[in-house]
Amino acid sequence: MLARSLVRALEERKAEEIVLLDVQGRCPFADFFVLCSGTSERMLRALEETVVEAAHKEHKIPARLEGRPESGWVLVDLGTVIAHIFTPQRREYYDLEELWQDGKVIVRIQ
Repeated sequence: MLARSLVRALEERKAEEIVLLDVQGRCPFADFFVLCSGTSERMLRALEETVVEAAHKEHKIPARLEGRPESGWVLVDLGTVIAHIFTPQRREYYDLEELWQDGKVIVRIQ
């Protein structure tokens, strides 16, 4: 499963506060969100590269990117799975966990 592969790859890369959220039937454009945090622009860039590489290498899925590490939020769109990579400040501000609280938390790694 793509979403779990991303969680493993992000955990290996030392992403913080990883959450896999099942939004099937609640979200019209994706089935899963993977959320994580990184503490610097450099780390966000590395996490973005990790997600893109894992999706391509293991599942042959091309990624579409939105945002930039220097903005504090990068979105990696993989079709049915969307990865959100934040700085802690941006993550708190946008609070996607609250926005999508009807989703089911599948994995939470502190």
